[in-house]
Amino acid sequence: MSLAGGNLLSLVTFLPCVAALIIAFQNAEAKNNARWIALWGTLVTFLVSLLIWWNFDPSNAGFQFAEERAWLGPIKYKMGIDGISMLFVILTTFLMPICILASWESIEERVKEYMIAFLLLETLMIGVFCALDIVLFYLFFEGGLIPMFLIIGVWGGPRRVYASFKFFLYTLLGSVLMLLAIMMMYWHSGTTDIPTLMTTSFPAGMQWWLWIAFFASFAVKMPMWPVHTWLPDAHVEAPTAGSVILAAILLKMGGYGFLRFSVPMFPLASQELAPFVFVLSVVAIIYTSLVALAQEDLKKLIAYSSVAHMGYVTMGIFTFTNQGVDGAIFQMLSHGIVSAALFLCVGVVYDRMHTRQIDAYGGLVTRMPIYAFCFMIFTMANVGLPGTSGFVGEFLTLIGAFKVNTWLALFATSGVILSAAYALYLYRRVMFGVLEKPSLKAIRDMGPREIAVMAPLVLLTILFGFYPAPILDVTATSVKKLVANYETAVKTAKQAAAPAR
Repeated sequence: MSLAGGNLLSLVTFLPCVAALIIAFQNAEAKNNARWIALWGTLVTFLVSLLIWWNFDPSNAGFQFAEERAWLGPIKYKMGIDGISMLFVILTTFLMPICILASWESIEERVKEYMIAFLLLETLMIGVFCALDIVLFYLFFEGGLIPMFLIIGVWGGPRRVYASFKFFLYTLLGSVLMLLAIMMMYWHSGTTDIPTLMTTSFPAGMQWWLWIAFFASFAVKMPMWPVHTWLPDAHVEAPTAGSVILAAILLKMGGYGFLRFSVPMFPLASQELAPFVFVLSVVAIIYTSLVALAQEDLKKLIAYSSVAHMGYVTMGIFTFTNQGVDGAIFQMLSHGIVSAALFLCVGVVYDRMHTRQIDAYGGLVTRMPIYAFCFMIFTMANVGLPGTSGFVGEFLTLIGAFKVNTWLALFATSGVILSAAYALYLYRRVMFGVLEKPSLKAIRDMGPREIAVMAPLVLLTILFGFYPAPILDVTATSVKKLVANYETAVKTAKQAAAPAR
């Protein structure tokens, strides 16, 4: 346990940076060198991150693997993880080697810079989930914008510059309000330490404004309706691996922010504004599912389905029930695997045909049976079919919603039917029918590299559908503590308000 108690989190966070530094000193012409260094760098990071899971104590609701050093006056370099954040670190390190492999043949220009951007992005994403100082969290949270902005803007599609600026400005605008809120919290409490801020009792009036400021940043990041419009553009223009990271990790930072800051630090405001979140969540689930039905672009359809699935996450978090919050975390992790896989599936056919238009395909099952099987598994998981990981998260969030409000659960459940409509409609149009387009007659099935990328995602989608315990066991204790602290804070506030009345 000496390593586990030492600098394991810093090691996992900054290992990709070391790999990026090695690539920086490589000759720009040695493209394969950059690819292999990035692949080994991300694989070693993933293997080291498994030590975190191995040494993690699920019965401990506090922060583990804590590290603390003096840094900038009152701001400390402080890292630590609990049951809520640990699995997001594993998800990030697990998906990065897959992204590098997926980009192996499709990225030919500026390979060295591309790999460096991805490795730096990995460091910043892991830092978000590990930071225990609110200013450090903010730096990691905002820093991730820069590599993603470059990935979309340099290696993206024809409208990449427009999409990258839209992504950057939307997310930056929300984060400016969060920075003001962080300053306000520091002036009130005299600390930037996240565990201390969790136990600080902010005045009810102040909580309301702080909650709104944090909500502005996290809602854009998730993204929630109606601030979701940057997402379809960013997905369509991003390279395949960029879409994978955007959907699987960057979107989850918003949900993680709600769990780490909004609910534990501003419980009274969270309770007051929960109906507002429910309305936005239900609109997101129904409206964006209907919009997905009308899409003609493969990536846009999956992007809109991501907004709908994030609606379940926000709804689950703000039910303040064990099932709802557990379901929200599970849904985020499951969506991280399934949406990543769906974007990789789009990348497979795009590399061959160079079009994402649904009409350009049809009858692929006769030429690409392995691809059709993989796409079917992920489509079923996206719908929330029992036996896939997509079912567990949706079902738990709906149980949480049902406990709070029957109408809320009823409207949210309609999203399950709508998701089945657009997902199966997409699958039928791409996979079945007659293979009549001449350009598709010579299309080849997935090769060994693509199968190696898809296989672990298929296995995990089915494994967590039948056996969700590895995830739920890790999150259970931390979620119970979060819900109990929230209930205590609300109860105390009500008791204090009663004599005043």
